Amino acid sequence: MSTRTSALDAVVYGVDIQSGDVRGDAPSYALVRYDGDDLARDVVSHRKLRRLIDDEEPAIVATDNMYELAADKDELIHFLGTLPAGTRLVQVTGAEQPEPLSRVAKRHGIPYGKEPMKEAEATARLAAHNVGHEVSAFTDTTEVKVSRGRSTGSGGWSEDRFTRRIHGSVKKRAREVESELEDANLEYEREVREAYGGFANAVFTVQARPQDIPVSRNRSGDVRVEIERERRDGIEFRPLAKRRDHVVVGIDPGTTTAVAIVGLEGEILDVWSSRTSDTADVIEWIVERGRPIVVAADVTPMPETVEKIRRSFDAAGWTPETDLPVDEKQHRTRDYSYENDHQRDALSAALYAVDAHEDQFDRIAAKLPPGVDRGEVTARVVAGEESVEAVLADLEGDDDGDDDDTEHEPRELTDEEQRINDLEQQVDRLQSHVSTLEDRLDEKDDRIEELESELDQARREERKEVRRNREVTRHRRTAERLEYERDEAREKVAELEKKVDRMKALWKLDHSNFSDVSAEKEGL
Repeated sequence: MSTRTSALDAVVYGVDIQSGDVRGDAPSYALVRYDGDDLARDVVSHRKLRRLIDDEEPAIVATDNMYELAADKDELIHFLGTLPAGTRLVQVTGAEQPEPLSRVAKRHGIPYGKEPMKEAEATARLAAHNVGHEVSAFTDTTEVKVSRGRSTGSGGWSEDRFTRRIHGSVKKRAREVESELEDANLEYEREVREAYGGFANAVFTVQARPQDIPVSRNRSGDVRVEIERERRDGIEFRPLAKRRDHVVVGIDPGTTTAVAIVGLEGEILDVWSSRTSDTADVIEWIVERGRPIVVAADVTPMPETVEKIRRSFDAAGWTPETDLPVDEKQHRTRDYSYENDHQRDALSAALYAVDAHEDQFDRIAAKLPPGVDRGEVTARVVAGEESVEAVLADLEGDDDGDDDDTEHEPRELTDEEQRINDLEQQVDRLQSHVSTLEDRLDEKDDRIEELESELDQARREERKEVRRNREVTRHRRTAERLEYERDEAREKVAELEKKVDRMKALWKLDHSNFSDVSAEKEGL
């Protein structure tokens, strides 16, 4: 096989079963050794594969199915336990529910063929691009045990002196180990069993992986040093890289808050719940894992906490027409693992949101030319309500304005520098998110000022209207009073007219008597 180049920090093995079966006949494997530039291919037996791994200690052994290397879970755990300290087993097709290798390769633009050697090459290239999940059966806690290298029987001197010498050597080596752990700034706990002349043994429980501990397994004379990594209860899958892809987020708020992160194709990326985290913690957790396009809830209307988180990412929202029934949520999440009902509810919300947008996602993807970031376009179309054509034109304009870049070969970082770099990137992401939130806050402050100005104007208009209404009311009351006085005057006039009529009648009556008297006088 070819020698390693500087394209990668380490060699990656891509493995696919060539013939036979690990559960029965002696299997042979298609092996591709990839260093970032060169590929070397070979067909090896299971025993030779193990020997090559032990001799060369590749950074990654990549496969599309971890059970091609072990017949069952127990054998897989044994296989993981015998890997060199710096070698990881990676399943490139996913975690508990792996996808077809062809689909994963197509998604990442990796050449793929159905022949075992082609599949081995695809797994190596995918792992080299940080695609896949590390398969782990051990925690990041390691037990370092310093003990006697021989029994305390007679060694040529008197038995007491021989025993004292052995125990003294164990104590001396234990102090050396403790000093090395202190120098490496590692967190540990020490448990010592004292004996005549020194220590019978000393056990250090170190919060680090074996490759990060500056102590090696050895046996020399009176002292033996053993290193054993702490076993997990089962198998754990950890993504090689926590990429900030565009995602769909489901949230179940409450005393226990649960969040589920789902990819645009419905793959489960992460699920988490906490009883002690506040909204800021939830947002920070999401920021570390992706850029939400859609934020979903399993009830309608959307809870206030979920709406607040949705607005912080300026994402689209999704809620069902009616609250999702428990049996439907159980059915939708039946193929996935979760720890509690809250995680189930968050996961079902995210999955139903993906289902609701599936046709839209597919239509967007069908319109994209090769090389365009699907997530970026989808985010702007779904959350920003832009058209695909407008987004593509905008992205094309950005590409035209790029200047020529000069490539620089980065030097290899130390573990401390890498840790600092990771933390700085995390700070940059959080600061970027804070800056975005501050910009939105400024916009909202401006909007609030605008609304307050409109409110003041409306209040002034309202006061004018009140004054007008008050004046109208006063005039109306005056008019009503005058109308009342007019009516009273009319009634009085009518009454007076009646009196006049009566007086006229009386007057006529009185004068009619005078006319009769005059007539009598004329007749005399």
